[in-house]
Amino acid sequence: MIHLIVSITDQSLSVFDGKDLIQRLTISTALNGPGQQKNSGCTPLGLHIIRAKIGEGYPENAVFRGRRFTGEIYSSALSDQFPRRDWILTRILWLSGLEKGVNRLGDVDTMQRYIYIHGTPDSEPMGVARSHGCIRMRNKDLLWLFSRVPVGTKILIKD
Repeated sequence: MIHLIVSITDQSLSVFDGKDLIQRLTISTALNGPGQQKNSGCTPLGLHIIRAKIGEGYPENAVFRGRRFTGEIYSSALSDQFPRRDWILTRILWLSGLEKGVNRLGDVDTMQRYIYIHGTPDSEPMGVARSHGCIRMRNKDLLWLFSRVPVGTKILIKD
C-alpha cells in the first residue's frame, strides 16, 4: 500500500510501497515552520490523508484559485501581472488531518486550513521552506505523484 512521509527538516516527500522506498522528492514547506494553528501560515504535523484530488486532465502549469481552474496557464508574463499571487499550479492534493485536536477539528483542522500538496512555478526554489503552509512541489514531480496516489492515501508530516 502506497503511503507518504513528509520531512520538514529534510524538505522532502518520500513515497513508500509498504516498506519499500519508491521515490524521494524535494519539496518546500512553510516559511513559518511546522504548526497546527489556524491562520499560522505553518505546515501541520501528524497523520493525514489525501481527502481530494483536484485538477486531473488540466495542462501542466494550470492555475487554480479556490480549488478551481482559472483558465490561466502560468507564465512569467502572468507572474509579472500578479506579482503577489501565491501560485497553486498543475494539481492539488487536499489534505485532511486524522488526529482529533492535533490536526483535525477546531482551530487546528488541516482541511479547513486548505492545506494542499500542489505545484509551484519552476522559478521557486525547492529544498527551502518558503510556502504559506502548503507543501509545494515541482510540477513534473506532482504529476508523477498525482498519478500514483488514490484518495485516502496516508501521509505522515514530521518535523
